[in-house]
Amino acid sequence: MKFCKKYEEYMQEQKEKKNLPGVGFKKLKKILKKCRRRDHLPSRIASINQKHGNNCPRECAVCDGTFFPELQKEMEDVVGWFNENAQKLLELHLASSFKKCLTWFKGKTSHHLGLIQEGQDLVNYALINAVAIRKILKKYDKIHESSQGQAFKTQVQKMRIEILQSPWLCELMAFHINLKESQKESGAVLASPPSLFGGCSFIFDDGKPFLSCELSDSVKVDIDLTCSICLDTVFDPISLTCGHIYCYMCACSAASVNVVDGLKAADPSEKCPLCREVCVYKGAVHLDELSILLKRSCREYWEERRKTERAERLQQAKEYWDYQCRSFTGI
Repeated sequence: MKFCKKYEEYMQEQKEKKNLPGVGFKKLKKILKKCRRRDHLPSRIASINQKHGNNCPRECAVCDGTFFPELQKEMEDVVGWFNENAQKLLELHLASSFKKCLTWFKGKTSHHLGLIQEGQDLVNYALINAVAIRKILKKYDKIHESSQGQAFKTQVQKMRIEILQSPWLCELMAFHINLKESQKESGAVLASPPSLFGGCSFIFDDGKPFLSCELSDSVKVDIDLTCSICLDTVFDPISLTCGHIYCYMCACSAASVNVVDGLKAADPSEKCPLCREVCVYKGAVHLDELSILLKRSCREYWEERRKTERAERLQQAKEYWDYQCRSFTGI
């Protein structure tokens, strides 16, 4: 089955359950088909583009005025819906027992099997839309014999509307593994994943930790869990708005802020150590599910790192309050 048909069937099935946004795959393909028709171009412009190896002029209103704005709007809607629903699900999972009971009385999902299914659906939704976006941009570049599709992908990554950059995808993958492990420990029957979903796993490759997730269509997501500042497995992980993951204290150090003030106090001009993007600290997301997973999977390392970080945090807090007292008293 061609991906376009598979995607349309998947989205139709999902829309019957809930109203959710998606990529207008068929509509975007129709826009691109218009660029294949040479008869819509004046002969002089067509001959110039043939000479330079282009199927469509740079001024083409069909492509630049319709295709990219349409795709960008759809990507914003997909990422916005995904982030909002993933955040709600994870907040429910980490909520107190009282809040979970209230949710149950309201008729919303709160039991393990329901949470796992909803988490799988969200990861599946993110990955299949990522495949759809990748394929339509690849088709754009093939038709136009250009690299504008890849350039657009780089642009949306800077705009932070690339769904694979979402910190909530990483959190959902960790959440999925955590719930499976909890089920195994309790002896419950594991829910089988949906047909498109290949499952998530926590692996070590050449001594480096990764979160891995795959869609049966062919896409595979591997998230490196090594902090590029301390070069160790991330501890108390935080995801910056650019998508890069660091230890919380390493991120505070990179942002030139004290651990007491936190990342919200970071200057907007401070850059991500990897991609050098600015304004990435204020909206950072604490990865609580990933923290639980790492604590469960790397017990000895986690305990050793916890003791070291506790001592360092106490030292920073002492220096901070000593400075505040001196400033207040004028000594």
